[in-house]
Amino acid sequence: MIGVVNSVEAVIASIQGLSARSGDLSALHDLLRGAEDSLRANQDFNISILDQLDPSNHSLGYLFILENLTRGPVSEENASDEVTRIAKFINSCDARQIRLASDKFVSLCKRLKDRILPRDSLPGDPLRGIAPLLTAIHKLQVSTKRLTALHPDFLQLCLLAKQYKTGFSILSDDILEVDQPKDFFHYCYYGGMICIGLKKFQKALELFYNVVTAPMHILSAIAVEAYKKYIVVSLIHNGQFSSSLPKCASTAVQRNLKGYCVAYNELGTFYNEGKISELEAVAMANIETFEKDNNVGLVKQAVASLYKRNILRLTQKYLTLSLQDIANMVQLANAKEAEMHVLQMIQDGQIHALINQKDGMVRFLEDPEQYKTSEMIEIMDSVIQRTIGLSKNLLVMDESLSCDPLYLGKVGRERQRYDFGDDFDTVPQKFSM
Repeated sequence: MIGVVNSVEAVIASIQGLSARSGDLSALHDLLRGAEDSLRANQDFNISILDQLDPSNHSLGYLFILENLTRGPVSEENASDEVTRIAKFINSCDARQIRLASDKFVSLCKRLKDRILPRDSLPGDPLRGIAPLLTAIHKLQVSTKRLTALHPDFLQLCLLAKQYKTGFSILSDDILEVDQPKDFFHYCYYGGMICIGLKKFQKALELFYNVVTAPMHILSAIAVEAYKKYIVVSLIHNGQFSSSLPKCASTAVQRNLKGYCVAYNELGTFYNEGKISELEAVAMANIETFEKDNNVGLVKQAVASLYKRNILRLTQKYLTLSLQDIANMVQLANAKEAEMHVLQMIQDGQIHALINQKDGMVRFLEDPEQYKTSEMIEIMDSVIQRTIGLSKNLLVMDESLSCDPLYLGKVGRERQRYDFGDDFDTVPQKFSM
């Protein structure tokens, strides 16, 4: 056991001597933990000592020193230099070493994010932190299935910088391991907003749904905001909204959520009725609420989508219609507006139709997709493979849970509490708590 080292020189020497072999890294980690307080109190402890270390070879020691030196407030001038130094370290550090002190690494990366966020009268520079944080996530992750504490911060920067495609790059991973529920909530909420920016509404609904249905003992503010967006995105993407909450939602959500989303539930109710004038009136009546929630743009998209939804309903009743008839039925101003909506829907693949420019007639067609093309087969195969992978993951998780002493002990206590008799097997004695 290596004792506590107090002098800066001794710490640097220990870092240089113990970083070469993986077997010594654990001892170095303990030494650095024990020396932190004395180092911060040492007047020779300053940024210049990092020049004696190589961030790629001495990553663990470099991390401890840099994390301690960057604590506390910093001037605007020094903040830029600090961000540069942290970003360079993230790019060059050894993943194996920094994972030994993942809490320090996360703290350092969050400090970088805080330095570049807009604050007070300063505009900030969120774009500057996107690449370093993405690198940090990859180095911190042992598996792409694991959610890190840096995922939400990365997505937040992508939102602020409007780099939606870059943010979406980490949303395609199936997350199966979560340490902190708060990180999961923010990951899904920011991820949903990223998907809205890319108009990937189905994925946005999935992420908002995850927030609303996540286990919680008390209703969280982020669940409320996610549900508001879930309602509006449902109208845009599905053309309808169900006021019934998912059955898998927690009791706290079932009891309290709707009371915080009255304006949005009202919007969904009038949307389902299909009357554009009444929907616009409801939207205007609640405009202050939508503005406060920064959802005005989404609400406008929802109102506009009702025209398309009503046109889609017409395709289920009629084979041919004039553009003027369509305009009258869906409450558009004239045949020209009806033509624009129909053309856009044809381009987006929402309907299949032909417009006769001579007589202004629209003929609705069946979906020509026969699901025989190589592209469609590849899509179906990809979905099948993903489903198989998810099924295997669920089996592994189920087996792990069935052997978890804490879970088995709790189940055993619950069975005794409710006294179900002999209907269930007893918990094995070796797992009893």
